[in-house]
Amino acid sequence: MSRLVAVSNRVAAPIAGKSAGGLAVGVLAALRERGGVWFGWSGKTTARDPGDPKLKRSGAIEFATIDINDRDCDRYYNGFSNDTLWPLLHYMLGFFRYSRAEYEAYRRVNELFAQKLKPLLRADDLIWVHDYHLFLLGSALRRMNVAQPIGFFLHVPFPSFNVLRTLPGYEHLLSALASYDVVGFQTEGDLESFQDCLKQAEIGGEVHGDGRVTAFGRTFRAGAFPIGIDVDECQTVAVANFESRDIRRLAHSLRGRKFIVGVDRLDYSKGLELRFRAYEALLERYPTALGNVVFLQIAPPTRTGVRAYDSIREDLERAAGNINGRFAEIDWVPIRYLNRGYPRERLMSILRLADVGVVTPIRDGMNLVAKEYVASQDPDDPGILVLSTLCGAARELDAAVLVNPYDRQTVADGLQSAIAMPVAERRERYLTMIDVLKRNDIHHWCRRFTDTLQDAASGR
Repeated sequence: MSRLVAVSNRVAAPIAGKSAGGLAVGVLAALRERGGVWFGWSGKTTARDPGDPKLKRSGAIEFATIDINDRDCDRYYNGFSNDTLWPLLHYMLGFFRYSRAEYEAYRRVNELFAQKLKPLLRADDLIWVHDYHLFLLGSALRRMNVAQPIGFFLHVPFPSFNVLRTLPGYEHLLSALASYDVVGFQTEGDLESFQDCLKQAEIGGEVHGDGRVTAFGRTFRAGAFPIGIDVDECQTVAVANFESRDIRRLAHSLRGRKFIVGVDRLDYSKGLELRFRAYEALLERYPTALGNVVFLQIAPPTRTGVRAYDSIREDLERAAGNINGRFAEIDWVPIRYLNRGYPRERLMSILRLADVGVVTPIRDGMNLVAKEYVASQDPDDPGILVLSTLCGAARELDAAVLVNPYDRQTVADGLQSAIAMPVAERRERYLTMIDVLKRNDIHHWCRRFTDTLQDAASGR
């Protein structure tokens, strides 16, 4: 079996008690199964040449990290990656900002990754590049005559052509993606957007009927590979920690009230203020909810020091204070808003305790919290998921209560429907969704992508 070399912006060696994001969960699952190397940024900057990658082995996985030049780091990461690509890919052009200098830093960092990765490669490696920070890595490796199979997986949405063309030089991004042997997306909708971009007259690409596309002088494969979760691990962790002191304290504090939970990074794509206002509408429209429902929102900070994210935090704190000031009683506070992260073990048990899990981003590639909520439930008395139609998970979890996050009344009605849903219906919906999650778990996702990459390389 070929060795797998996974490449991402950051390398996330597993740390006990730390909650890993979807990308880290997926990469670790693939590497644990096949063995190999995880290459990426150390999180540190340097004024000098980064030197050779720092290597550290843990079981079958070798972690290889490099520092980034401090002159380029902010422009590459906070600049082009997160002020330009992130809002563009999430259809949120109100936050979009472009700088040629930041693009050049992004290009230089992608070139740096290629230069430092190449000496680590073996002739029979499979290279799997992850996410929007490294769109240009495949083309940089090809220019260095790297001939091994290279795949790319985008963990976030891919926009329509009329959104993508907002980016100056968008053709270079599409050309870079054509350097890969396999390009993977979360949903069929993202794949169709990518194919439509390639078919534009100015690109002149061709989409074949067997999953292959031809553009920029290369033929490669493009497909939808929705990422899964480790269902058994979620269930085990949720149960193992359910009787812990913290979870018992939380359960006691609820005093038998219905419990709604949301767990999201603090990001404008998550639609958190809209969610708070939908919960406010629930309290307005359904008097039985007053004093009888508690909403806990966990939103750890992200990209601290960036003005847009500081503003989101202030808006949420203001909204929570306004709603609590309006509706709270001396023995009941409707919103508990926690702006910090929690260990994965505790989060899984909090999800299991909740009667309703609310996942209502205004745009998301997949959203694994939605899947983890379902997987963590008690099969005999499961909670119910209220899920945005604008995230990738809705394509698979269509037995959830589906809502449009922009319509606060519809979300409020969805929350009420979930709260009042009889146990027989909740069980039926749970069984439908858990069957989907088990059939397309994290291991299936890893094998399907790497098998496709191996096949694509063999047929080159």
